[in-house]
Amino acid sequence: MNHNELFAQLKSQAQFFSLRITDETADRVAVRKERREPFRRTNDCGAMLTAIDGGGYGYAATSDLSVAGLQKALDRASHWARTTAKRSVTDFEIPEDSAPTGRYVSPLAKPLPTPAELYDLLASEDAAAQIDARVVDSIASLEVRHASHRYLTSTGGDVVQDYHFVIPALSVTVSDGRDTQSRSLSADFCQQGGFEVIDHWGLVGGGRRCATEALDLLLAPNCPTGKMDLLLAPDQMMLQIHESIGHPLELDRILGDERNFAGTSFVTLDMFGTYQYGSPLLNVTFDPSVSEQFASYAFDDEGRRAKREYLIRAGMLVRPLGGALSQQRARDAGANAIDGVANARASNWNRAPIDRMANINVEPGQSTLAQLIENVEHGIMMRTNRSWSIDDSRNKFQFGCEWGQMIEHGRLTTIVKNPNYRGISANFWRSLKGVGDASTRLVMGTPYCGKGEPAQIIRVGHASPACLFSSIDVFGGEA
Repeated sequence: MNHNELFAQLKSQAQFFSLRITDETADRVAVRKERREPFRRTNDCGAMLTAIDGGGYGYAATSDLSVAGLQKALDRASHWARTTAKRSVTDFEIPEDSAPTGRYVSPLAKPLPTPAELYDLLASEDAAAQIDARVVDSIASLEVRHASHRYLTSTGGDVVQDYHFVIPALSVTVSDGRDTQSRSLSADFCQQGGFEVIDHWGLVGGGRRCATEALDLLLAPNCPTGKMDLLLAPDQMMLQIHESIGHPLELDRILGDERNFAGTSFVTLDMFGTYQYGSPLLNVTFDPSVSEQFASYAFDDEGRRAKREYLIRAGMLVRPLGGALSQQRARDAGANAIDGVANARASNWNRAPIDRMANINVEPGQSTLAQLIENVEHGIMMRTNRSWSIDDSRNKFQFGCEWGQMIEHGRLTTIVKNPNYRGISANFWRSLKGVGDASTRLVMGTPYCGKGEPAQIIRVGHASPACLFSSIDVFGGEA
């Protein structure tokens, strides 16, 4: 029986109800220090039923996809909707577009090889990394996920979204007995698509390149300490965007929902439209339309059509990451001017949608990488996140990178190890003085963004050019 036939047999007295079914399969292959790890395949499938009735809201999840199993979950959701009516933080409204229809399919330019062929490809790069006795660990892995999402509503909505995710990783660790250093190949180069993702990632030749750079770090001096210009490559910009823009702008966090778990935000409701978040060079978008990006989609998990929106424009904070429910709650709190985005997302069938990042991107500027470097008299370029720490309000932060290289008089010079920097979110973004053009931009992502109670780990995407910041507090770590 197909999903439509199943749904047609469900009955409820609720004013509105919906069914969200997800079916996801993940395959993982990995080679570690020239040993092939066992092939791993997992599958997870289930459904979430929601009901809205008299201003109350209820939901229930089930892995029993029979008519009886779905009806039992719907009965439970309907009961909770009636029970919570007039007792919740807000009166829940039937979605403005309660009958969304459409389809989304991930791009797939090149089909992926068989698991055996992927093992051979990873093994080749792992073997190429074994160039020195000081290589103590290496791992090359690839995870491929196929997910099918179906959203049906009692008012005629029918949304189908099919995803193909590619999650690559390659890392080499070296040690001389006194110091240990690692280099990774764009560890957050997660995208939607097929084998073209691996091509773009640069796997071929990556094993030897990472090993060589890790050995260079063993011989490098420690990063100096002091105020200097900081040029961040896109693979570090990704974390900077995620932690100091993405999380602070989540509207449910601003409303206090995450206070006792993932933290709050330094952003308040009255800042939107008036707060200078960064320099005039900073333009940040919520953009679920980038075809290959990790969190692209056509509709969020409450059936709201997704489209590109500015969150920060010319440095001004203009819009939060808030789905329909959080926008309603913000209006209840008197913030009538706030518009959000279609970002109510659930990590799986057994979780309710909450405000989540999707694709949060810094828009390209006008400078080539060479021009950014030429504009630095004394500074440092950093690549690839190694460590991060940020306070509960997503304000004060301290991040460390794998790779540093000094910039002197407009030229890249000495490689340095253990580079770190720290700052305060808004002050940091206001120090932005150079934004790379499209040639410096990378489209990246991560499958591991955590939030919510019960916990939800979800996929997010970040695209960014290289960016230059002035007078940043830089410091080294212990060798």
